[in-house]
Amino acid sequence: MEERKILIIYTGGTIGMVIDPETNSLVPFDFESISKHVPELRRFDFQVKSLSFEPLIDSSDMHPEVWIKLVGIIEENYSLYDGFVILHGTDTMAYTASALSFMLQNLKKPVVLTGSQLPLGTIRTDGKENLITALEIAAAQKNRQALVPEVCIYFKDKLFRGNRTTKYNAEHFNAFRSDNYPPLAEAGIHLKYNYPYIRYTTLNGTFRVSKKMDTNVALLRIFPGINKDVVKAVLNAPNIKAVVLETYGSGNAPTTEWFLNEIKEAVERGLIILNVTQCLAGSVEMWRYETGVHMLELGVVGGYDMTTESAVTKLMYLLANCSSVEEVKKGLNRSLQGEIHI
Repeated sequence: MEERKILIIYTGGTIGMVIDPETNSLVPFDFESISKHVPELRRFDFQVKSLSFEPLIDSSDMHPEVWIKLVGIIEENYSLYDGFVILHGTDTMAYTASALSFMLQNLKKPVVLTGSQLPLGTIRTDGKENLITALEIAAAQKNRQALVPEVCIYFKDKLFRGNRTTKYNAEHFNAFRSDNYPPLAEAGIHLKYNYPYIRYTTLNGTFRVSKKMDTNVALLRIFPGINKDVVKAVLNAPNIKAVVLETYGSGNAPTTEWFLNEIKEAVERGLIILNVTQCLAGSVEMWRYETGVHMLELGVVGGYDMTTESAVTKLMYLLANCSSVEEVKKGLNRSLQGEIHI
């Protein structure tokens, strides 16, 4: 049997830092020498290669251009490797995972994002376990078929579907959660895969990537006391094509006349408004309460149980790859990559 090969793509982030003995400050290390910092890699029964971004990118500077670069790297190496591990800063990891899930079509190999809260070069780092287990998952196969052919995030003993994941903790090692979808795998003494929840594509189409993303998207979070000028400024921002509206509970928003008028005028202008809940768990059901029904009648699109990260990146993907507003709305009402439950 041909030896399996996994490619590590290091974009930047905390995981790839070590302490410079001269300055006592954290500096990125050369990932070509990764086996010095993680000698356990030599014990795997598969090959591990790595490449690093130059320059490295802090996750706070993450941008769709970087996502396009990432899918390009995966496209170039897709036939050479059995899986991919992307090392990424935690702050925007859920955005990147969501975006890649839409940009990688007919994916039949694992793309596992991971990182750490503490650098690999520190004694108590969580990076070593995260990296080792992410590599194991990326290489896991049965009958030469990948066990998890999805874009995922592995962090602190849980593997989550990437487009279902949100960062919620900046202090503890369990930085991510996926409240609306179960873990795809859990790591204890053994790696236990939750097969019924893993998405196995039944399409015979060949792997391909989409390298177009439209960033003319805005995010508007509703709060008590939000004023007309703020709402008007967002909905009328130059070149904006779509707005993710973060509402209360199951999709509720103010019923004041001025607010509904602003929404009505925006939809009539052709602006796409996607309603997602501010809650970490739960789904938008605009028909349940009068406050949501008003927006439903005005043409606001329900976001089901989609995360904000997934909503933003799905809109960027659809706006760039659809020919009309109606086609975008149809895409929003379908689960493209398991990002919503309908």
